[in-house]
Amino acid sequence: MPDFDNPLQTWIARFARDDFLFGEEPNAFLRREAHRLPKGGSVLCVADGEGRNSVWLAEQGFKVTAFEFAPNAVDKARRLASRRNVAVDHRVCDIYAWPWSAAQYDAVAAIFIQFLPPERRGAAFDGMRQAVNPGGLLLLEGYRPEQVDYRTGGPPRREHMYTRDWLEREFSDWKILLLESYDAVIREGDAHNGMSALVDLVAEKPVREAADASH
Repeated sequence: MPDFDNPLQTWIARFARDDFLFGEEPNAFLRREAHRLPKGGSVLCVADGEGRNSVWLAEQGFKVTAFEFAPNAVDKARRLASRRNVAVDHRVCDIYAWPWSAAQYDAVAAIFIQFLPPERRGAAFDGMRQAVNPGGLLLLEGYRPEQVDYRTGGPPRREHMYTRDWLEREFSDWKILLLESYDAVIREGDAHNGMSALVDLVAEKPVREAADASH
C-alpha cells in the first residue's frame, strides 16, 4: 500500500514499471467534458502522472502544459507524447512549488489529485483558481469518502476525499457548470479498477467587470 507520508519515493516506486500505472487512455470525465474548452485553448494538467491526460488533450489540438513531481513519470509522459507525435510542455515540479501566478490558462485539469491532505488542500486549490483565466474553467474529478470502502483506487484516507458540499463551498463564487456525485465502474490501468465513488466538477471563473471610468 502506498505511503502517503513519504509521497515522492512512493510515487517514484509506483511509476517504476514498463507499462502505465493508470493506463494510456484519458480519464473518461475529461474526455466527456473537453468539448467545453475553447478550440486550441491552453490547458494546465495538475499532477499529470505518466501523461495520459495531457497527451490526449494535445491530440485534440489544445496547447498543454503539465507537471508531475515524479521524474520517472514525466519521462514516460514525454515518451508517450513523442510516440503520439504531439507536443506537451511536460515539467517536473511538486504541486506545492508550482508557480501558479506565472501564467493563466483557459482551463486547469485536476484528475484524482487525492494525495492532498486537508491541511494543504486549500493552498493548492487557491493556486489552481489563480491559474485559470477569467471566464476559463477548472475541471476536477475526484473520489468521495465512500471510495475508501470500495478500495479500488486512491489513498485509504477519507479525509483526502471530496464531498459535493465541500466543492460547492469551495467554488461558491464561481459558476458551477457541472457538479455530480455518483458511483461507477472505472478502468484506468491497475491503479483505478472497479466500482468507484466519484465526484465531478466543472466550474467557470467569473469575469470581473472593469470599473466604470466615471467612478
